[in-house]
Amino acid sequence: MRDNRHVTNTETAPAIKPDPALIGAVDLARDAVIGDVGAAMVGDHLGAAMDADRIATHLFACLNPAYAGWNWAVVVVRASRARTVTVNDVVLMPGDTAITAPRWVPWNERVQPGDLGVGDILPTSADDDRLIAGLTGEDELEGAASLAPLTPGQWELGLGRARVLSPIGRDEATQRWHEGDTGPQSPMARGAAHECSSCGFLVTLGGVVGQAFGVCANAMGAADGKIVSLSFGCGAHSEVMVEPAVELAPAVPIDEAGDLGHS
Repeated sequence: MRDNRHVTNTETAPAIKPDPALIGAVDLARDAVIGDVGAAMVGDHLGAAMDADRIATHLFACLNPAYAGWNWAVVVVRASRARTVTVNDVVLMPGDTAITAPRWVPWNERVQPGDLGVGDILPTSADDDRLIAGLTGEDELEGAASLAPLTPGQWELGLGRARVLSPIGRDEATQRWHEGDTGPQSPMARGAAHECSSCGFLVTLGGVVGQAFGVCANAMGAADGKIVSLSFGCGAHSEVMVEPAVELAPAVPIDEAGDLGHS
């Protein structure tokens, strides 16, 4: 059976020939590091490897307690057909056990819902796919009006807004509301006897979103002033009535003995 061990493709990744002069330049590399940081900070030689033809890197343990697990890397080179080895660079590199900073994340990926505070500014990028251009020019209104009966979902008047909500932005918002605390699967909704769709305190919304969501206007409700799913519900539904107390007429005492005497 054929051996399935990994085989390096020499056509795409040609092997780098070891350079005895570069690999053997341990003392030269050590002296370069000591010249930069002092002998007290340089530990054992950890090895050397070829980076490219006539370029190699030597590693030395870093003894600085603030950089545990880091290594000094010394790059040595040799010109073509030259026997003299020279130092190209000395840098501090993290080893396998080094403590390094976490991967940098752009600010627009770090900010989460709820992070915005008083006075904070959160700019929106020009290519935000949650927004699309709105119709704001007066010369566009005639064309928009002619399209409205046929394609109501393809345009929206900006009314002073340069951009309006795109289908992507709308779908993301409605999915978030649907799965949130005022959605149909929340504990409050699952324990309610009536849905918001039949509640008198529901403020209806226009457009496509209004087919599934509204705004609660009940100060005593569980979601006053919030977007609620029409399938949401709570115990403050407008049609939850308190049964009036039934007043019983006072009982009239019966004199059974007197009745028997008259008979």
